[in-house]
Amino acid sequence: MSVKIRLARHGAKKRPFYRIVVADIESPRDGKFLETVGTYNPLRDPAEVTYKEARVKYWMEQGAIPTDTVKNILKKEGVFTNGAT
Repeated sequence: MSVKIRLARHGAKKRPFYRIVVADIESPRDGKFLETVGTYNPLRDPAEVTYKEARVKYWMEQGAIPTDTVKNILKKEGVFTNGAT
């Protein structure tokens, strides 16, 4: 089973709010997921991000691959350090 860390969209029309979730690659964007590991609110200035660092690291150790967007969000939060992918 291949797993990704990605965004699941919630919120009203034109008022996006995202959950950072761990999901199977084959499940739809807002479909079934394994675990919620954080949230992302792009409407705040600056964008508001909350996440469970221990759970994100756990899933990455298990082979979960973050999408490019999630990777960029987590880089800004300092999850990825020099040498980490």
